[in-house]
Amino acid sequence: MIIDLNTNIWSSLDQLGREMAERIRRNQAAHWGQFEASAGAHERAMSCVSGAAVRGFRSDLLEASIPNELIAEFVARDPARRIGVAGIDPMSDDADDQLSAAIALGLVGITISPACQGFHPTHSAAMRIYERCDEASLPIFVTMLEPLTPSAMLEFGRPSLWDEVARSFPKLPIVISQLGHPWIDEALVLLSKHQNVYADIAGVASRPWQLYNALLAASADGVMGKLMFGSGFPHDTPAKAIEMLYSVNGFTHGTQMPSIPRSQIRGIVERDSLACLGIESEIHHQDEGGHPETPAKTQEASPVVLASHQGDSSESPTVPPDDA
Repeated sequence: MIIDLNTNIWSSLDQLGREMAERIRRNQAAHWGQFEASAGAHERAMSCVSGAAVRGFRSDLLEASIPNELIAEFVARDPARRIGVAGIDPMSDDADDQLSAAIALGLVGITISPACQGFHPTHSAAMRIYERCDEASLPIFVTMLEPLTPSAMLEFGRPSLWDEVARSFPKLPIVISQLGHPWIDEALVLLSKHQNVYADIAGVASRPWQLYNALLAASADGVMGKLMFGSGFPHDTPAKAIEMLYSVNGFTHGTQMPSIPRSQIRGIVERDSLACLGIESEIHHQDEGGHPETPAKTQEASPVVLASHQGDSSESPTVPPDDA
């Protein structure tokens, strides 16, 4: 089983707010190429994994809103391969209503971004949201949606600021996205300190040297078992992220540099992150029933196979894109 724990869709770049949309458009023209997060693009990219968590996003600070209704509708098209995570802004006047509506929609966690929403993680309003999530067994996904814009408040993005939250709610699963980049060492300390704090490797997988050093540090800190696979789609695809993971020891060839055990890399790729976070979904039942081509077995044969399979749209479901 391979779960991509960090994916996004949107109907329009404008849902990310004016600043972020403008920056993405500039980067597209300069060096990113096509940056598509439609339903159809998501379908094609996820053909090599067992399932994916699809995250919403809301920031009143950035005037951004990927509606939770959009996430719920997309997940409902293929619940055997998707779970939905709500985007909640704890600083909104209607944050409690947002959370209630998300639960009613069947979304199984919340995404927040202190840096992009402009609050300290222990703000009293945010702590009330965490308390409700704790009571409802909803994991919290902490992101710093890229590219960062001038209005984002970088000082609120540090992983160490979540220490008090984790102490206050020791049973609440918290996932630090992008391994806490650029404060990876802080994130690893947080993982080693708290039983229910995890991290995904989205974004870092596209930076090979940073990935290599991060995995070495995670192995030394004894927290490799708390790292979860995520691509950060549409910034990256799961096929590319998996290939980068399995290629990370390329730096060590012909040197005396330490290598990352392949078993530990495979552990990240194939970890049942949903079970770790206490999320029950139809993805598990689908996998137990026997997928016609289990992605994990494909990956074990060769990482390159995944990249070629990802580009083969013939096996992708034909769901029309939301932003066609």
